[in-house]
Amino acid sequence: MAKALDKEFEDKSLKEILDASPAALPGIIDAKAAALKELLGVKTIRDLGSNKYFAVAGVLVALEGKAG
Repeated sequence: MAKALDKEFEDKSLKEILDASPAALPGIIDAKAAALKELLGVKTIRDLGSNKYFAVAGVLVALEGKAG
């Protein structure tokens, strides 16, 4: 199973994790986090999770499983 957070964030509080750069997520390097900030204004994991584009994409994926 893939890890949800980089090792340094495993013992942090939820607030600290949500306030962290998306680079705290495995697979998102600093350069990718910088691109998210520049292109979509995403500076934190909180921003990433509440971004309207990602939210719409998540709903569409969930609906795909319901379509018959």
